[in-house]
Amino acid sequence: MSLAAAPTKSAAQARASARSGAKGDPALARRLAAAIEGEVLFDAFSRGRYATDASIYQIEPLGVVVPKTEVDVRAVLEVAAEQGVPVLPRGGGTSQCGQTVGEALVLDLSKHLNGLLDLNVEQQRALVQPGLVLDRLNKRLKPHGLWFPVDVSTSSRATLGGMTGNNSCGARSLRYGTMRDNVSAIDALLPDGTPMHFGVVDPDKLGANVPDRQRDLTAALLDLGAREAAEIRARFPDLMRRVGGYNIDALMPDREINLSHLLVGSEGTLAYSNRIELKLSPLPRHKVLGVVHFPTFYQAMDNTRHIVALGPTAVELVDRTMIELGLQNPVFRETMLHFVRGEPDALLLVEFAGDDAEANLRNLQRLVELMGDLGFPEAVVEAIEPGFQQAIWEVRKQALNIMMSMKGDGKPISFVEDCAVRLEDLAEYTDRLTQVFRKHGTEGTWYAHASVGTLHVRPVLNLRQDRDVKAMRAIAEEAFEMVRDYKGSHSGEHGDGLVRSEFHEAMFGPRMVRSFEEVKTLVDPDWRMNPGKIVRPPKMDDRSLFRFKPDYAVAPLDTGLDWSDWAASASGGFGGAVEMCNNNGACRKLDAGVMCPSYRVTRNERDLVRGRANSLRLAISGQLGPDALSSDAMLETMKLCVSCKGCKRECPTGVDMAKMKIEVLHQRAKKHGVPLREKLVAYLPRYAPKLRRFAGLANLRNRVGVLRRLGERWLGIAAERPLPEWRSDAFYPPETAVGPEDGIPVALFADTFNRHFEPENARAAVKVLTAAGYRVHLPRALAQPERPLCCGRTFLAAGLVEEARAEAQRTLAALLPLARQGIPVVGLEPSCLLTLRDEFLSLLPGEEARTLAGEAKLLEEFLAHEAEAGRFRPKLKPLGKTALLHGHCHQKAFNAVKPVERVLGMIPGLTVETVESSCCGMAGSFGYQAETLDTSRAMGELSLLPAMRAAESDAVLVADGTSCRHQIADGTGRHARHVALILEDALEA
Repeated sequence: MSLAAAPTKSAAQARASARSGAKGDPALARRLAAAIEGEVLFDAFSRGRYATDASIYQIEPLGVVVPKTEVDVRAVLEVAAEQGVPVLPRGGGTSQCGQTVGEALVLDLSKHLNGLLDLNVEQQRALVQPGLVLDRLNKRLKPHGLWFPVDVSTSSRATLGGMTGNNSCGARSLRYGTMRDNVSAIDALLPDGTPMHFGVVDPDKLGANVPDRQRDLTAALLDLGAREAAEIRARFPDLMRRVGGYNIDALMPDREINLSHLLVGSEGTLAYSNRIELKLSPLPRHKVLGVVHFPTFYQAMDNTRHIVALGPTAVELVDRTMIELGLQNPVFRETMLHFVRGEPDALLLVEFAGDDAEANLRNLQRLVELMGDLGFPEAVVEAIEPGFQQAIWEVRKQALNIMMSMKGDGKPISFVEDCAVRLEDLAEYTDRLTQVFRKHGTEGTWYAHASVGTLHVRPVLNLRQDRDVKAMRAIAEEAFEMVRDYKGSHSGEHGDGLVRSEFHEAMFGPRMVRSFEEVKTLVDPDWRMNPGKIVRPPKMDDRSLFRFKPDYAVAPLDTGLDWSDWAASASGGFGGAVEMCNNNGACRKLDAGVMCPSYRVTRNERDLVRGRANSLRLAISGQLGPDALSSDAMLETMKLCVSCKGCKRECPTGVDMAKMKIEVLHQRAKKHGVPLREKLVAYLPRYAPKLRRFAGLANLRNRVGVLRRLGERWLGIAAERPLPEWRSDAFYPPETAVGPEDGIPVALFADTFNRHFEPENARAAVKVLTAAGYRVHLPRALAQPERPLCCGRTFLAAGLVEEARAEAQRTLAALLPLARQGIPVVGLEPSCLLTLRDEFLSLLPGEEARTLAGEAKLLEEFLAHEAEAGRFRPKLKPLGKTALLHGHCHQKAFNAVKPVERVLGMIPGLTVETVESSCCGMAGSFGYQAETLDTSRAMGELSLLPAMRAAESDAVLVADGTSCRHQIADGTGRHARHVALILEDALEA
């Protein structure tokens, strides 16, 4: 007999009805703001940013709270309990099944509650707050030879709280198990804020030093476990990868009872995990990796069981679709060309790890021999070097995002991606499921955890079409029936959420589902914690809950830039580009690469590629009201985007927020005009030729304090920042070409900044090129030749697209004849030269712009290419021991940092060290604006400025970006130089 009655459906509906219309409730917002130190975000833009995760769903929350302290969380729970408001704890917001969206008060725990509270190295235990990201934890553990081994592919942004709520598993669960196996205790808060420890309990000692409520709740849960033990044994599949429903098997009397395991996998529907105690593992000292190639997908699946018998730590699948899409991605292509041989239909990544390096190598050879015995000779690419292994694993970790990079409205959809079956059934199951997909007119993409029979399969569907929504339902029902036939699990890693909870009764039976409801009622009597997940969920195909609802539509937009690459989308080019964001959150990473510098400083969802993309999608589809795209709220959303283009390269789905920001500013400029400060910067290339004649007068602002202060008051230019100094000796050579007349021709595109503020860089480039025997053309405009050529970037930064287009046309007319002759166009400033390769294609789409783009190269790219061809062989003298190099963001976006390293490496005895840094923070005019000055400096302090300060006094500091050089000088008092100057210094007389 049940000890706790679940609320009736009508009662739940009554509560929901009472809450209707409460979204953005100002009274609730004021109450919360008075109770906590953290942020309370109830505006429409904020609610919209938290309405989605990485699933197909979108549900607008009642409001968002970003608690600053643990006391804040308890206060929020108490207020919510008094008001009858549901609560939804959220970490990285990367759930694929809709766990982290709902009509509730969302708690974003990732910004502040991310501490490692205690580390016991001897006992291999760590106590963490729920917002701590896995990679950040493992970075702290590595010096101690430890790691937390539940290594999910989203480790760069997955929080430990989210992983606990999800019962995450990861690639190496074959050895280390699931999250449940690696959590020892949880200090939780019950829905009303009451603290309760969930850990190991002794049924015989429940009364000792335990509060009455905790004792009674524990006793009731243990009674349920004892009563339902036979049903649990009969209904729960005997697989490691069963994460569906509540882990009520943890309550059974035939084992050590650990109540924390009930919270693991509960998706925030029972209690709030305030502090989580983790079991750590020794970090393997050595690893090897074998990439096994198979001619057919079926053969890969059929032979997985034989490979697992060798005792690997991981066996991960990569299918043909992922191989093809990965080869199209510039971030992964080079790596994949090294480990993919021929045209395999599937790969298995097989890892052996341990402290004995020789044993690992022997196991790798056993793998090679096994493949030969099974009829696959020479099928294994061996990865011994750690860097090569890491690069291969990074491709695998980005599998979902690579799959989602498909353009168009059809996408690989998560809903049957998590089923788990026994290895002996894997080949037959995958073959049958493929036939189901084809029956419904689609194909599936496959990857992930072959070692434990859990493959992430996603049929390609367009959920804007009713036909495909019906196909999703039919595929789900047939797939789960098949899983039951194999005595498998329908939910093997990603949880239940909105997409799978509906099927618990079919998978586990009605009695089990009633037990789940009883657990929910015992722990959360009012059913306020993340309602609608695991128990009493809505239908998984309820289109009113979808991101693309039946009435979703994007109005036509007269865009300034060309977006035709995404024109196949029903939302049009710009809309299709915006909708490429699948919310997987790769932009939330905090350590590697460039993306996303503003988020790394503020940790705000608003200041994130994903947050901006969601705001744009909601705006263009009318969900944020009329004129939202050109609104002040949208301007605020875009304000801290520094247009670094990190996302252009690092976002696996290709979201280019820098380009989108130009479009947003263009749309705003059409409605509201452009402020004076932005105009002054935008038109700089046009007035610079005249102002250079009055350089001394123009530089007075830097020397007279009152002028600085007036500039900040009237224009918003930060008084603390010195502006670049105008030069009276600007680069205006009288010649149109210099160097030997029979030399190899090259054209120098001198940008506005190096021409007027640092002309020595342009002169050094000319000297280096002519000294090496090149004939350097110095092209001029066909019309108004006295005014230099310009890339138009300053106009683009202000949204003045038509002015930028005019500059692009003028520059194209001058440079195209050279480009058509195959003469390289070489530039010094990355942001300017690379505009010829990037924005010109959107301003002037067509063959002419593509021709110029094909010949446009940074100086170092050109020199590295010429050196490789044997044409650039300068005689260089030693300069020092070390060069510390900072790559400009756009150099990184176009993979143009390695050429700088190679060119500097030509200097005898010079060791080149590249700073692992994001954006320097200056970012054109961004660092000079009073309102963004602090953010600019904070970006620099993330890694670049500390590295430059720490460099030896005789180190050569190198930065090709003019903004980067100014940030380094302002922030450290040290001066970085352009590579052209370094090479000039190294030239022998």
